[in-house]
Amino acid sequence: MKIRCFLAAAAAALLVSTAAQAADPFTVSSSAFKNGTMLAKKNAGNNKQNPNCVGDNISPPLSWANPPAGTTSYAVIMIDPEARGAQGVDHWIAYGIPASVTSFAEGEVSKPSDKYVGGKNVANVGNYFGPCTPPNTSPHHYVFMLLATDLDPKALPPGLSRTELIEKLNGHVKGSSSIVGLFKNPL
Repeated sequence: MKIRCFLAAAAAALLVSTAAQAADPFTVSSSAFKNGTMLAKKNAGNNKQNPNCVGDNISPPLSWANPPAGTTSYAVIMIDPEARGAQGVDHWIAYGIPASVTSFAEGEVSKPSDKYVGGKNVANVGNYFGPCTPPNTSPHHYVFMLLATDLDPKALPPGLSRTELIEKLNGHVKGSSSIVGLFKNPL
C-alpha cells in the first residue's frame, strides 16, 4: 500500500514538474543589455547639479513575455540596492501598465507616458531616472523588477513610493521577473 502511494505521489510530482518545464516562464529582457552586464553611459542619469550623473537619462528598452494567467496589469520597480545603505535608491516606479503592453522602446519611459502611471523615484518624478553612481566605486546593480498583477490598470493613484506600491500590491501579484544592469561611473 505504501509503495503504491509513493509511486502515485512520484508520478504526480513528475507530471507537475514536466508541466512546469513545458510552460514558458514569465521573462523580462532588454535588447540593449543582457542580465548582469553593463548599461550604456547614455542610460545614466542627467542632472547638472549632481556630478555623478554623467549620462543622457535615456531609458533602456524593455520587453516581456509569457505573463501568468490572470494578469491584468504590470508594475515596474527599478532600484539600486547598493545605494544609501540597505534602503537602496528607487530610479523608476511605474504601475498601471495595461496587460496589452509588452514592451517599452529605448527612451520611452524617460518621460511621462499614457502607458503607465508614474510613482515617486529618487528625483521625485514618475518616470525613469538613470544611474548616478559615485566615481571610484565598484559597479552598482540596477534591478528592473517586473510584477504581473491582477489589478485594473486604473486602480492606483499616481505618485506612490516603492513602499506604498508594495503595500497596495500585497495579495495582487501573479508573478515576477527581473533583469539586472550594471553601471560604473567612468570618471
